[in-house]
Amino acid sequence: MHPSTRTARAPGRADPQFGGLVPPIFPSATYVRDDDGSYPGGHSYSRDQNPTGEPAEALLAELEGGEAALLFSSGMAAATALLDSLEAGTHVVAPRRMYWTIRRWLHEESIRGRLRLTLVDNEDVRAWESALGNAGPHLLWFETPSNPMGDILDLRTLSDLGHAEGALVVADNTTATPVHTRPIDHGADVVFHSATKQLNGHGDVLAGALVTKVVDDVWTRVRHQRGYRGAVLGPFEAWLLLRGMKTLFVRVPRSSSTALAVARGIDGHRSIERVLYPGLPSHPQHELASRQMDGGYGMLLSLRVRGGEGAARAVMNALALFADATSLGSTESLVEHRSRIEGAGTPVPADLLRLSIGLEHADDLLADLYQALDRAP
Repeated sequence: MHPSTRTARAPGRADPQFGGLVPPIFPSATYVRDDDGSYPGGHSYSRDQNPTGEPAEALLAELEGGEAALLFSSGMAAATALLDSLEAGTHVVAPRRMYWTIRRWLHEESIRGRLRLTLVDNEDVRAWESALGNAGPHLLWFETPSNPMGDILDLRTLSDLGHAEGALVVADNTTATPVHTRPIDHGADVVFHSATKQLNGHGDVLAGALVTKVVDDVWTRVRHQRGYRGAVLGPFEAWLLLRGMKTLFVRVPRSSSTALAVARGIDGHRSIERVLYPGLPSHPQHELASRQMDGGYGMLLSLRVRGGEGAARAVMNALALFADATSLGSTESLVEHRSRIEGAGTPVPADLLRLSIGLEHADDLLADLYQALDRAP
């Protein structure tokens, strides 16, 4: 079956007890043993794993082309469980422009001596190669398209560079989703998702996920980390996540096509210095994005407003349909002045606004942007 069919019909089987097409929720924290001490259902305690999440894990592993997936209570819970499963002193090579909270956490852990961190310019392949020349073990962590600048990194090239030095290669696929990109097909070992975003797609679940190409010692440690921390996704949230994923192949192409229409519609406006969207031919990695992404370029775009920070914030405050709120990938379109949110040390320009395009009509979003931009200083 096509992935869209498989996803729409998830989990693909009726409830064996009552025949319900919608899977049940299992709120139990603990499970009974047989007389011999074994667990007949394969579950002992929901701090380690709850059966409600298993259909979503199986679906995500299939969509990403991996052997297994794990759900977590948040994206940061997933990221930190993976990184804490690595050998102390691991050299992490990551881009300067990436999801701010993970970047900040990596920096803080490097100060503590838990890991060594090298940040490189996103598009500078030689810088990535040079960083890997330092002593290992290595972890390559990157995202494409990057948040919020829309940089496209060459998954195959970076994966090959990392593997040549024995590195674990981790790709953040939150923005592209498996609808547009499958990093494991391009060489990545592990795929990360902030499942809060477009995997769920409705702004009502906090969740994270990891998908592995192979179940190995690192993956076993990650699973243990999740259990030790109690970072498993709750049963109701896991149920909501699967429900959101069932419409993934409807929502993602729609928001991506709308984002492209919005990017084209505002590109060249007198109040905009530059539109950052990989679907535009003017984007420096447009050709790479077109080769690496399938069927669209994602729902995230940014614009740099002429006149600096004051003008950017004035445009944001004049918007009516775009909510000034953190996150991305929901049904509603959102806007953020990222440099203000990220604070000191951010690499994001002060004149940049990040737009997360939802499921509204492109004409309505463009009309809102036009009226705000036309009023810009």
